[in-house]
Amino acid sequence: MEIKPEIAERIIKLEEKFKNSGQDMGSYLDGLLYDRYLSYWDYIEVDTLLSLQKTNTHFPDEMIFITYHQITELYFKLIIHEQKQIIESATLTPSFFIEKLKRINRYFRILIDSFDVMIKGMEREQFLKFRMALLPASGFQSAQFRMIELYSTGLENLVSAEVRENFSNEDPVEDLYENIYWKKGGIDLKTGEKTLTLKQFEKRYTPRFLRIANGVYENTLYHRYLKMHGEDRHNEELIKAMRNLDVNVNINWLLMHMGAAYRYLSKDKTTVKATGGTNWKKFLPPSFQRISFFPDLWTQEEKDNWGKQWVNHTFNTENKN
Repeated sequence: MEIKPEIAERIIKLEEKFKNSGQDMGSYLDGLLYDRYLSYWDYIEVDTLLSLQKTNTHFPDEMIFITYHQITELYFKLIIHEQKQIIESATLTPSFFIEKLKRINRYFRILIDSFDVMIKGMEREQFLKFRMALLPASGFQSAQFRMIELYSTGLENLVSAEVRENFSNEDPVEDLYENIYWKKGGIDLKTGEKTLTLKQFEKRYTPRFLRIANGVYENTLYHRYLKMHGEDRHNEELIKAMRNLDVNVNINWLLMHMGAAYRYLSKDKTTVKATGGTNWKKFLPPSFQRISFFPDLWTQEEKDNWGKQWVNHTFNTENKN
């Protein structure tokens, strides 16, 4: 059988490639002969993926709860995948930066838009019962979301709003991390002690969080932007994408969680505690935490009113229903 020139050319290139690996091409060709055809279910690992939804109770809507959270974690993985490409880029250009930020914003937009699965997709009475079998687990313990924050900005911007003015990027990473805003959400309001939810989370992930924080010190998304020069730094499309990310993560994402919390944890002017023991009414509102990944991209007036109009709209809407 005559070998076509384009096939012969590829064979030569393959020989060169396999030679560099220390193996001959014949061995690799044998592997191709013996290998099975790839199927969709094997490539996607469908059976394994669908086996991971292991509910703790007999309530049907728990399947919705666990599946949606697993989907969320998969999107978080994609977001971190894009963040790392920005951080690790040797020659970061505005076009590359913008494209990656658009992807990240798209992932967050999908998550925000799909949160109706949580807000409207479960029976309240079922949720209030099966949630008790999940104690003390909490979405508060999403390590990937905390990693997204660490990859986005310097720790000084993640310090609790109440003490933020006392810290700067010159403070040790360990001190900044100890005062990170989300830790306040894991404090029992009656005793002032750390909840079991927070203790578990810190024990499992603190070493990893500190490694990440030290590893991206002055090299987060925000720092990569600040190190740009001239027209690159003033690129309007880049600035818009960064501001959109700030709003998506630090306002819209939080408000969607507030919507779910109000639906399931508020009734007759009483508040049910979250599974982590946090007071979500004080912890979730973005106007309380005032976290911004990219503070230089906002005016002082915008910072002072961070999330307020969205929060007021949400409170008023919920109180009318």
